[in-house]
Amino acid sequence: MSITTRILESTHPHSQKIAANGIVGMLLFIATEVMFFAGLISAFIVTRAGVVWPPVNQPRLPVEATALNTLLLLASGLALWQANRAFGEFDGERTKKLLGLTIALGFCFVVIQGYEWLRLLSFGLTVQSSIYGAFFYMIVGTHALHAVVALLALGYCYLQFGHNDLPRTTFSATQIFWYFVVLLWPILYVLVYVL
Repeated sequence: MSITTRILESTHPHSQKIAANGIVGMLLFIATEVMFFAGLISAFIVTRAGVVWPPVNQPRLPVEATALNTLLLLASGLALWQANRAFGEFDGERTKKLLGLTIALGFCFVVIQGYEWLRLLSFGLTVQSSIYGAFFYMIVGTHALHAVVALLALGYCYLQFGHNDLPRTTFSATQIFWYFVVLLWPILYVLVYVL
């Protein structure tokens, strides 16, 4: 490629990106996930309409304990928001601590959810026990899978930050994913546990 071609491409008004490819890719991924969860939630709402819900002889979900667990997840989102501010201010020590706190709180959320699942399984709530159990594990399990993948991405960011090799784009895309996990959960909590 000649120098003239490179100069023309770099000054062409359509050659400038509005957002980095990683961020655009993550936003497209989140858009598809929103549609996926909208489908799950719609099926859940339609299925439980006009029937006794939760079904008789099925264990009840731990509403209060999960409410406290929800606070842990929301706190992790707040910690990540603060980590982003520290990252922008080039405060490396604070960024690392807050990113670590985000991961710790998210990990606690997943572990507590796993413990909840084990208890519910021991009480007889399984995928085969009823449509109630099937929807519970499908919706909450899909969210848990997203949380685990997002935690792995945050862990990668933490390691890269420790090596002074964390690009802003990678951090921003990972934040978008974690915020999706955090903000989706209260909706699922209200629909599945409370209503």
